Amino acid sequence: MIGVNARWAGLWISSSPMAPGARSMALKARMIGRDALLKKIREVVPNAEVEYAKAIEIGAKELAEAIRARAPRKTGKYAASIEAGKIAGRNDGRAPIGIQRTKDPHAWGIFADFRWRFIEFGTKGHIIKPNKARRLAFTASDGTQVYAARVKHPGSTRRPHIFPTYRGMSKRIRSRVARAINKSLKKTFGK
Repeated sequence: MIGVNARWAGLWISSSPMAPGARSMALKARMIGRDALLKKIREVVPNAEVEYAKAIEIGAKELAEAIRARAPRKTGKYAASIEAGKIAGRNDGRAPIGIQRTKDPHAWGIFADFRWRFIEFGTKGHIIKPNKARRLAFTASDGTQVYAARVKHPGSTRRPHIFPTYRGMSKRIRSRVARAINKSLKKTFGK
């Protein structure tokens, strides 16, 4: 997934009342899912979700810019098609890059022309045959018109630029989200 959707389970710490004669309050920690954690944080710190959404958006836009800078260029159309956008309600025909379904309304992802898969992972050599006609017709690189019953495509080499960029930036993006949530906690509790 190259979506800058923080998919995490969180640690929720709650306190229990002090037992008679106890010197300090007992804390209990348990792991809960992302949805449950966000709900608990929303109850305690209402503005945390706003800060979280801003951090996700900034991280997605930075990631899209970095991927665009590393994208291979022949005509520049592919690199120009790489952009960050909200996942929810998106239906513009652009292929999402590695995105899984999410319930998070603030989730952002990276979108690009459908060719991203072939450029990132390469293709095997294969035979191209006509579907309905007897022959394939295409213009060769020297400009001549060519007709063939089948063509052996040599495949294309992989040119990874998306996932290496994501792996390089993911720690920075996650720390930005954590800082945003911590910032909203400090605003709320005044520390």
